[in-house]
Amino acid sequence: MDQSLFRLVDQELDSFQRKWTLVNGPVIIGAGPSGLATAACLREQGVPFVVLERAECIASLWQKRTYDRLKLHLPKQFCQLSKLPFPEDFPEYPTRKQFIEYLESYAKHFDINPKFNECVQSARYDETSGFWSVKTIVTSGSNKTEFEYICRWLVVATGENAERVVPDIQGLAEFGGEVIHACEYKSGEKFQGQKVLVVGCGNSGMEVSLDLCNYNASPSMVVRSSVHVLPKEVYGKSTFELAVLMMKWLPLRLVDKLMLILAWLVLGNVEKYGLKRPSMGPLELKNTKGKTPVLDIGALKKIKSGDINVVPAIKRFSYRQVELVNGEKLDIDSVVLATGYRSNVPSWLQEGEFFGENGYPKAPFPHGWKGHGGLYAVGFTRRGLSGASSDAMRIAQDIGKLWKDETKQHKKITIACHRQCISQF
Repeated sequence: MDQSLFRLVDQELDSFQRKWTLVNGPVIIGAGPSGLATAACLREQGVPFVVLERAECIASLWQKRTYDRLKLHLPKQFCQLSKLPFPEDFPEYPTRKQFIEYLESYAKHFDINPKFNECVQSARYDETSGFWSVKTIVTSGSNKTEFEYICRWLVVATGENAERVVPDIQGLAEFGGEVIHACEYKSGEKFQGQKVLVVGCGNSGMEVSLDLCNYNASPSMVVRSSVHVLPKEVYGKSTFELAVLMMKWLPLRLVDKLMLILAWLVLGNVEKYGLKRPSMGPLELKNTKGKTPVLDIGALKKIKSGDINVVPAIKRFSYRQVELVNGEKLDIDSVVLATGYRSNVPSWLQEGEFFGENGYPKAPFPHGWKGHGGLYAVGFTRRGLSGASSDAMRIAQDIGKLWKDETKQHKKITIACHRQCISQF
């Protein structure tokens, strides 16, 4: 294997043009919650690793692309990462700031020091040597340097939300007002008194619309397709926690029916407000399509009062105006695109067996964490932070066993060579 590795290095690396290093352990791409959880579990196994992060901080999605009022939508026990719970004095639903503090203390606790400002350009597996070649561009001020990591194992932890999705809507370029993605939205303060079109009715679209109301803006929310809206809590108990408890004893479809009955009792009939429910239940839809139900934190009350105007799909934009598919035209000042995110894995991972074109592992849960040739994926289960923690533990145990076996084998060879050298004197 060593000779093959040197051949790979000779073929691909020019020492005068590119710096490179051989990693004695896995390379983890991404320093979000998924990457941090995997690194922590590897640290517990005693396995060395390198974490690469394109931003200049950990959890860049949370630090740079979330709005100020954001809180975790699930109780903290379902959002804590492996090996370290949230502080006891944190509320049941930690704020964005508290969650970032938790992640920073998590990285410090497990001595995780990512290499920041390293953007992965490509990752390719060499069948002959059994090693991965990960090429990056390191940014330091105005200087950019190419770097290459050679490693035995590669952990993809870039997640489901690496790149924002911006739909191609007719006339949007001619709109003339401010158009931002939800990842750029911080608060409704600068939109006071404005008519704002929020495109998208997921958790982000609902919460942005609610926040705009609180700042005396007039939001219209585009609901293009059906959506499940569930209460965040049912009689003081987390809806998610109730679903988890019921799933221990009841089949998924029955749990879905019970959840919808509870939603109707607490929220009433939401369809008369333009929020049509899908034919598939909320949990089944999440598991099969990855579409997360909306947990209501107050937006529905504003919809019922008319403070949030629910509108159908967009036909086209014109200057300071939008035309809807029902022929209605609205004068608007600004647009917030709450249109979600996507994986960016296909843009840099040169592999087509494990990951699909959509940037997700092809194998369904719970089999999508391990691929061929030392390739792993964490944070792609569509099951939030608890799913990422579960993947992280599996990956660390698997790599830990392989790494320890290879380390033992290497020591045996070293001892044998040492003895042979002594015997020759």
